[in-house]
Amino acid sequence: MAKVKFFGEESIPLEMHKVRIVQKLNLPPVERRLEAITEAGNNTFLLRNADVFMDMLTDSGVNAMSDQQLAAMMIADDSYAGSATYTRLENKLNEIFGMPFFLPAHQGRACENILAQVLVSPGSVVPMNYHFTTTKAHITLNGGTVEELVADAGLEVVSVHPFKGNMDVAKLRDVIGLHGADKIAFVRMEAGTNLIGGQPFSVQNLADIRRVCDEFGLMLVMDASLLADNLHFIKEREEACKDLSIREITRRMADLCDVIYFSARKLGCARGGGMCIRSEELYRRMRGLVPLYEGFLTYGGMSVREMEALTVGLEETMDEEVINQGPQFIGFMVDELVKRGIPVITPAGGLGCHINAMQFVGHIPQAQYPAGALASALYIAGGIRGMERGTLSEQREPDGSELFANMELVRLAMPRRVFTLSQVKYAVDRLEWLYANRRLIGGLVFTEEPEILRFFYGRLAPVSDWQNELVAQFRKDFGDSL
Repeated sequence: MAKVKFFGEESIPLEMHKVRIVQKLNLPPVERRLEAITEAGNNTFLLRNADVFMDMLTDSGVNAMSDQQLAAMMIADDSYAGSATYTRLENKLNEIFGMPFFLPAHQGRACENILAQVLVSPGSVVPMNYHFTTTKAHITLNGGTVEELVADAGLEVVSVHPFKGNMDVAKLRDVIGLHGADKIAFVRMEAGTNLIGGQPFSVQNLADIRRVCDEFGLMLVMDASLLADNLHFIKEREEACKDLSIREITRRMADLCDVIYFSARKLGCARGGGMCIRSEELYRRMRGLVPLYEGFLTYGGMSVREMEALTVGLEETMDEEVINQGPQFIGFMVDELVKRGIPVITPAGGLGCHINAMQFVGHIPQAQYPAGALASALYIAGGIRGMERGTLSEQREPDGSELFANMELVRLAMPRRVFTLSQVKYAVDRLEWLYANRRLIGGLVFTEEPEILRFFYGRLAPVSDWQNELVAQFRKDFGDSL
């Protein structure tokens, strides 16, 4: 990786790309921002993009494509069956991961649906380093349960541990002993634990989990959606891998797994997804569900243009100078917030900067969704759309009681090659102002609560007039500024 030092004292990430296409942004006045978040039921998912200045909701499907990806889209073969586009994608995946079978799907959660339908049955258990919302939903809908076995360091908000996404091997053995190996549907490792700060796991940890799986005859599945970030951190932080190329690290990880599935909305900076499978028997069991739910076996619900872009994007993922830009920008933002005393997840992970709402607005009880309230307040303060990753993102227990999350986070995703450094500094500035006025922020209560994945389209209201008070303070401090 290129190391570039500045003659001056400032240490900032240097983009190893240039911007050639731009999209105009709009920053509405603070009064309109209050109206917009109210219309959206205080759910940032329901905001109209026309009302958003910095869209830090997700990095899913919103990463910038390269010139090579855009060019590749022009040669797509749109044949329904036997497409040359599919062959190029299949060959690239085989080259990178070394698995002989591939099933395409329209995105990552479609893979989770197929995995769960084939492998999960009532009473079965899926141990994992940490759950993702849709993963857990598919498993529970098929009668299974999830056991989260992240190492204790993974739940420490402030830490210097380099691999907070590691699974605790002793906990895995305990779960197998408790339930019996015959009840374990598969073991899942998520590369870049989404809900606890985008924290990576190490190759050594994956190898340790593989040995336990071999001992008990269990299948090891990797969710590789955030693999690019995880690869960067392995290269930077794992001593045994520092002299390996990104391609070599990728193959080491793949060789330890039985199934690798991914969302191409993250991995490869396109839109789509798929599963790479080692076993022909398992491939045949899953194959029939692709045309049933997704599309024919050579496109799986994906546009062939996106498949061509994905093929190029996967190759670009093997380039250290491509995959390091996101983590470097995230690291810069985390460092700037730490300097200002603003509580964030450390060390900086992948995917985005994660604000610790449990501490930022510690006066708001978890039953009033502090992370959701902070996400709403940040939008009002700066037109910045983040995502709640806390209790709001959980589902209620069967008896209707609230399942409180381990962490209350506001995730400010950093789509790859999308924002400039001045925009990141703007987000830091608005967070600094909001932290100075944090006592003004109040909680939220549901006015419309869906049973499944409520965080996507539920609606909430403030428990008091705190949002109007926040707007009044903004005008007092910023005058007529946007």
